[in-house]
Parts: sequence; C-alpha cells; structure tokens
Amino acid sequence: MIREITFGQYYAADSPIHRLDPRIKLFGTLIYIISLFVANNIVSYAVAALFLGIIIIISTVPVKFILKGLKPILFILLFSVAFNAVLTNGEHVLAKWGVFVISTEGLIRAAYMGARLIMLIMGSSLMTYTTTPNELTDGLEKSLGFLRKINIPVHEMAMMMSIALRFIPILIEETDKIMKAQMARGADFENGNIIHRVKSMVPLLIPLFVSAFRRASDLAMAMEARCYHGGEGRTKMKPLQYKRADYTGYIIVLVYFAVIIATRILFKNVLHF
Repeated sequence: MIREITFGQYYAADSPIHRLDPRIKLFGTLIYIISLFVANNIVSYAVAALFLGIIIIISTVPVKFILKGLKPILFILLFSVAFNAVLTNGEHVLAKWGVFVISTEGLIRAAYMGARLIMLIMGSSLMTYTTTPNELTDGLEKSLGFLRKINIPVHEMAMMMSIALRFIPILIEETDKIMKAQMARGADFENGNIIHRVKSMVPLLIPLFVSAFRRASDLAMAMEARCYHGGEGRTKMKPLQYKRADYTGYIIVLVYFAVIIATRILFKNVLHF
C-alpha cells in the first residue's frame, strides 16, 4: 500500500493546466472543494464530475495514476459510506437491525458522500500533480500576502507546506525500504490480528522517525549555512505574472461555481439530500 500513495508527487508534462499560474490552481481547487459541499443533488454532482473529468483530460495526467492515489484511503471511504448508509434516518425504511437503519434516503446520502470524497481527493491531488513545490510555495505566498499586514509569517508558512509536500514521496520511499529490510529479518506486517499488526509496526516507526528527524536537521543546517532568513528582502528567480490563459481560468472557475449554485436551486428536488 505504501507504493500506492501518490499525493504530493509532481507529474511532469506540458499541458495547459501545468502552464497555469499556481494562484489560479489554488483558487480553482478551493472553489471546487466548496462546490462539492454546496452540491446537494444528482445534477450538481454530475456537473462537478464532468468538470473534473475535463480538467484531468486537459492536464494529460493519466487517470490510472490519479485513481492509484485513492487506494490508501479506501478503508476510510468505505467506512464513511457505510456509516452514512446505516445511521441516516429516512421515511422509506428498507431494513432495520436495532439502531442501524437502512433507508432509501440513507443510501442516497451514502452515495453522495462517497462521490464527494472521491472527487475531493482527486481534485486536490490534481493540483499537486500539475504544480511543482516551488510554484506552490510562490503561489501560496503571493495569494496570502495580505496577511503580512497583521504580522502573520506568510513566507514561512508557505515554505513549511512546500517542504512537507516535498518530503511525502521521500518518506514513502524511506518507509518502503525500511519495510523490506525488516521483512528480510523476519518481520510480518500482514498476518495476525489488529493488535499484532500494531505491535509489528514498532520496528518500522522508530527508524522512520529517526530518519525523518535526521533529514529535517540536515535541511535546517543547510538553510542556516546559506544564511536563509525568511522572505524579507528576497527576490524571485521566476516572478509570478498573470497571462491571458490565467484570467480565462478564473472566468471558467467562476462560471462553473455559478452553474453549481444554479443546479442546486433549480434541481433541488431531484435526488437531493
């Protein structure tokens, strides 16, 4: 499962989505996440799924690569769907076992919850697939620049988020190496009950934490050796500048959000929850 985690990885390509300013991709991702919570009927979710599908096609990121990132959260997804299916009260009861009730309304809500989680993960991951960590840092710092007026360290926050995203693939690779080394010494991470599996993770977590702290210390020393003192007075090698495609992107995102709101109002009685 460790090899299935793709979040935080960058997929190199030369697509219109890759060439967009990171600020529009951050804004678009935020609006898309909000739209998934605004949607409350099948038409709204169909529009959201269609919009995501078009963006994925334009980005040229393989669909298999995006779906691969859903495997690590499969348990959470199934748990959320089942939780909503059996604990949602409705008028049309299909089955009942004590406090657990399966109704038509519960199944509809569970289906929407599953679709919402899948599209939320895919939409959020697509941003990291099409944006390098450096671009993401610059985009966050530029977008949140107004917070400097209330003495919030925007540059430091953006830098920490960028470093965290960059370390995800490194830690995944390190975890895979440690697991193989421990399995070669007889460790078993797959068999036994849940308590046995938790205990078997101790030989994995200790060297992983040691390695993570060592990497963090080396990075801090390297930044201090290069006289890094935050974003005050620093210049950019590639300053962010909006182009015509970026303004078009803003318009498309706003039009999409307006369509979601319109479908919520116009189709509020079509398989809603």
